[in-house]
Formats: sequence, structure tokens, C-alpha cells
Amino acid sequence: MTDPIEAEPAKPVRFHLHLVSDSTGETLLDVMRASIAQFDGVEPEEHLYALVRSPRQMERALKEIEAAPGVVMFTLVGSEMRRMLETRCAELGIPAVAVLDPILATLSGHLGLPMSSRAGAQHELDAEYHRRIEALNYAIVHDDGQGQNLEGADVVLFGVSRTSKTPTCIYLAHRGVKAANIPLVPGAPLPDRILSLKRPLVVGLTAQPERIVQIRRNRLLSLNEDRDTEYVDEDAVREEIVEAKRLFARQGWPVIDVSRRSVEETAAKIINLLTDRRGQG
Repeated sequence: MTDPIEAEPAKPVRFHLHLVSDSTGETLLDVMRASIAQFDGVEPEEHLYALVRSPRQMERALKEIEAAPGVVMFTLVGSEMRRMLETRCAELGIPAVAVLDPILATLSGHLGLPMSSRAGAQHELDAEYHRRIEALNYAIVHDDGQGQNLEGADVVLFGVSRTSKTPTCIYLAHRGVKAANIPLVPGAPLPDRILSLKRPLVVGLTAQPERIVQIRRNRLLSLNEDRDTEYVDEDAVREEIVEAKRLFARQGWPVIDVSRRSVEETAAKIINLLTDRRGQG
């Protein structure tokens, strides 16, 4: 009996994808990647043209588009730049998609208001932008128990190793929330100054022991370290988590189980807790 012939894996579909923006291109990248994720086996070669605000810059982008035809996605407010792009793409037979048009048309019709037509309006250096940059700097300085100004935080996260403290703080920073995090290490008591924080919302993060062990093992493997230690011993990890929960209960801190939550979901829960706290203040 002959062995069945295994089918060769399908080759990925590759194509050129040109992204043209009069701003930073972040919105385009987010929309494009969310769209591409809906297709299996597709690998676009991305070409980003950011801050395209003059005919000369547009001509440069169009030359590259003509040299490597594919799909064009754009966010352009200025009518001249948009007309240049759409006209040339039509001549070349290249599809060009204005990704925000349906959203902006719907909002304009619903609100009864015209668009501002300001290039890069969503990325203006306003107070909100500076607040996010400040929050990001704060999160970096106060990661993993570092930094001295914990009272300056909006949120302080406590948890054993591998409960997504750092990525949650970084995500919160992008929402303008100053977040610090403190690791709970077995046998290492926390100073009174940390346990007596007044201004910040303090939140405990926990997870199922099996989940923590799995993440820790993967972490060690990525570092070419496969020795069995208490760090990945399920009984030891379970005791860590029990002790952490006891601390959270003693302090009266809200607790979030991150076992089945994405970082975004954990951050959303924390923001809701912050909103509730401020509403009670």
C-alpha cells in the first residue's frame, strides 16, 4: 500500500499595496492590516508614502506606483493631490480606494456638518497628543517596579510575573492613561510606601496557574532556557497566585483575571474602573 501523497502547501498570494497619505499613514496602515487579516495566504508588499502634500511628492509616489502596479489605498484631504492620484491610477488601470470616504460621508450626512478639510487633522499636536506622549514616557520609566513617582500615576498594576502588566501599561498610555506596574516576587515583601498609595487606582492582575506556566515556559524557551525551576512549577505558581489574591483582598484592590482577556480587554476594564472612580470622587 502506497503512502498518500501529501498536498503541497498553497503558495502565498503576493501583490504590491501602495498606501498614500497626507498625514502619518497610521490610519491607513491600521485599516489595511485589518482588511488583509481577513484573507488567508495573502502577503502584500507594503509601500507607504506619508505626508504627501505637494504635487512633487505625489509625482514621486506615482512613479513608484507605476513601476510596481497593485492596489492603492489612500487618505488625502486636499482635492488637488487626490485628483492627481485618482486620475493617474485610472489611466494605469490600477484600483484606488479612499478608505475613509464611506465613514466621512456617513458622519457628515448624520451630523449635517461639512468636513474640515485639514490634512492630518487627527494628528495635530494638541493637548491630547502631548498627554499620550507623557503617559508613554511615564509607563516606560515606571515599568516593572522602576521609577520613584508612583503617586503621579493614574493606575498602578500589581501581579505575578507574566500577567501582561507591561503591555497593558503601554496600551493604557496610548489612551492617555499614566500607568505603572509592580511585580509580585515570592518572598519579597512590598514596602509600605507602595501599599499606601493614595492617588492612583491600584488594580491586581491574576490568571489561571496553567496559563501562567504555559507563558513562562514559552518565555524560557525563547531564551534557550529549558530547566525546570519553581518559576514554571505549577504548584509553586499556584501558591504565588494565591498569595497575590490574598494581598489584593487585604488591600481591597479590584482584581482582573487576564487568563482569557486580550490586553485591549484588560485595558478597557481598567478604564471603566477609572471612570467609575472619578464619577464617585
